[in-house]
Amino acid sequence: MEAGSRERVIGVGVIGAGWMGHAHARAYARLPHHYPELPVRPRLAAVAETVPAQLADFASRFGPDRRYTDWRDLLADPEVEAVSVTAPNALHREIGVAVAEAGRHLWIEKPVGLTAGDARAVAEAVAKAGVRSTVGFNYRNVPAVTRARDLIAEGAIGTPTHARVHLLTDYAAHPAGALTWRFLREHGGSGVLGDLASHGVDLVRFLLGDLERLVADTAVFVPERPLATPGGSHYAVVDAGGPVGAVENEDYVCALLRTRGGVRVTFEAGRAEVGEQNTYGFVVHGTTGLVGWDFRRAGELVVSAGGDYQNQPATTVFTGPGDGEYARFQPGAGIAMSYDDTKVTEAAAFLRSVAEGVPHGATIEDAVRSAEALEAMERSAATSAWVDL
Repeated sequence: MEAGSRERVIGVGVIGAGWMGHAHARAYARLPHHYPELPVRPRLAAVAETVPAQLADFASRFGPDRRYTDWRDLLADPEVEAVSVTAPNALHREIGVAVAEAGRHLWIEKPVGLTAGDARAVAEAVAKAGVRSTVGFNYRNVPAVTRARDLIAEGAIGTPTHARVHLLTDYAAHPAGALTWRFLREHGGSGVLGDLASHGVDLVRFLLGDLERLVADTAVFVPERPLATPGGSHYAVVDAGGPVGAVENEDYVCALLRTRGGVRVTFEAGRAEVGEQNTYGFVVHGTTGLVGWDFRRAGELVVSAGGDYQNQPATTVFTGPGDGEYARFQPGAGIAMSYDDTKVTEAAAFLRSVAEGVPHGATIEDAVRSAEALEAMERSAATSAWVDL
């Protein structure tokens, strides 16, 4: 660093060297390219991972200064000031609390534990320690989603009346898909609720505000699966004929939600949907129009606005500079952005929070609100009754 420079280098650590750990490491590496004005610059000081092959692979790709097999050793590393937690969900509470208690800033993936109690415990530790927190609700970082929120807030579609939100995919559709930790309640919590529905709840809150009440139903469509090998991906398909185990958590959830502002929302999330690959999106209807988005066409937004009411056309518009953080990545409308770009935006919000001492982006409190809604869905599914939030 040059003499007199105001930029500060901050040592970051990654706990969990799987796919999401790679996404965080790539995001840190790309920050100087897209956010050169950030007053802090990350340096990958350490990684912690219990699976030797994953640890070696991560180290060969990203070159951390040190590698650990125990995350506690990473937290004891004096050069680590901020930590990414990308370990399995069941470890989020223990590790998240420990990160905060160690005085390290926390970037943690959703759903932040298996229960709302887990998320609240991490939130309490963050507040007590006075550290910054960011949570991996990255779909709110898509420029088209930000533009949709702006259009709704500006009244472009009138008063929001109702919406449809869906997150459907097929990673668990194959009956020979491996029984990884994601399918076990002890390790994966409520299944598709924590995995996908948590993102959906955050999108509803980001676009339309907090929830007031809901009613829900859940289902398991593939009741047993072949056992997984250690470190295996939840995308893996196992050869038939071996031992199997029971799926303990939900493949599917559907719900009716009502926001505090009175917007009705039909909500659906599923992980075993044949023919669906990351089919995530929403449509928000208002008194004078609508706005809709599909993650697989992430740079496009469907908008119907005006005063015609009947026979009013819906137009597809491309996002561009001026929409969210789009200009950080591309110079003109219609150039595709990626999933990884949303994580770069998230990393920037995290380090900006660290530098400025005020929250940016999704925080641990957003994770608590999402987790409370997911638990309400589980209670409602068990009782077939509306649950107040």
